[in-house]
Amino acid sequence: MKLIKFTKSGIYCVPGKFYIDPWKPVEYAIITHAHSDHARWGSSHYLCHTFSKPVLQHRLGSDIAVETMDYGQTRDINGVKVSLHPAGHIIGSAQVRLEYKGFVSVISGDYKLEDDGLSTPFEPVRCHEFVTESTFGLPIYNWLPGQELFAAMKNWVAYNQMNQRTSIFVAYSLGKSQRLMRALEGLTPLYVHNSIANTNSAIARAGIVLPSYKILHEEQDKELIKNSIVIVPPALVGTTVIKKIPNGAIAICSGWMQVRGSRRWQAADAGFAVSDHADWKGLLEAVKATGAEKVYVTHGYQSVFSKYLNELGIDASEVSTQYGDDEAQQDVLKEEGVKG
Repeated sequence: MKLIKFTKSGIYCVPGKFYIDPWKPVEYAIITHAHSDHARWGSSHYLCHTFSKPVLQHRLGSDIAVETMDYGQTRDINGVKVSLHPAGHIIGSAQVRLEYKGFVSVISGDYKLEDDGLSTPFEPVRCHEFVTESTFGLPIYNWLPGQELFAAMKNWVAYNQMNQRTSIFVAYSLGKSQRLMRALEGLTPLYVHNSIANTNSAIARAGIVLPSYKILHEEQDKELIKNSIVIVPPALVGTTVIKKIPNGAIAICSGWMQVRGSRRWQAADAGFAVSDHADWKGLLEAVKATGAEKVYVTHGYQSVFSKYLNELGIDASEVSTQYGDDEAQQDVLKEEGVKG
């Protein structure tokens, strides 16, 4: 019997009779993290890491049936030994380890290897088969160390302040925004969009302490936010919310900025390759560390990454899934009632 199977509803544990990050409603779903492409509404029961619970409730509804586990804790589900292990992607992100009759599968969800100071750092898990993402599975993607990257951001803020400009950072509301808040803390008053503030409140309920901030209101006193730092989600690019910020300079924070920033975001003043995903070297290091005999490569550059793994002598196959960008931008637009 196969331990996992890729179905129309998602990744299915056959003997355990549950799914991992299903994209359709199911009876029992184990969630690797709370980003909207991995955690979807409609399942009867959810299981996630303790830190993910309040964020999951914020996004899917406070009335969902959700259980939690800590990293390294083990639970038996229909004879399958289930445990969660740090993925380093965002706060509460987890790899799901399944063991059945001595055979081990690990579904990684999304992950990164660099310690961001907020998420529990990634830990490799030995297994027989490994399901990996490949969002940035090309050799051209190699991230700068966090210290260098955030030093460049601070220099950009200082330059803007010299020119009486407000620094507007565009970043996902869950994961990246909190990293920016930590990195830019203390430079100047920090404002975040309401959707980010709501996410921050959910994270705080998990016991995570974030830097102090103020909420950006659409009718904000323009004098108060001059020369400050503002963080907004990608859905607001080009909307009146940003247009009303006085003398703003816009920086897009995304891994994609490393190679196609100017082409994809022509309206931006700057771009920083900030990513919560592993780069090319990180993906290779993570896969090798598992010692897996079989690797399934999901969303991203599946064909390139799986082909390279096979050239290294690692048996790898492409798998089609419905995972993608960390957040659907329309979710924020809908939630906040924002108009362009």
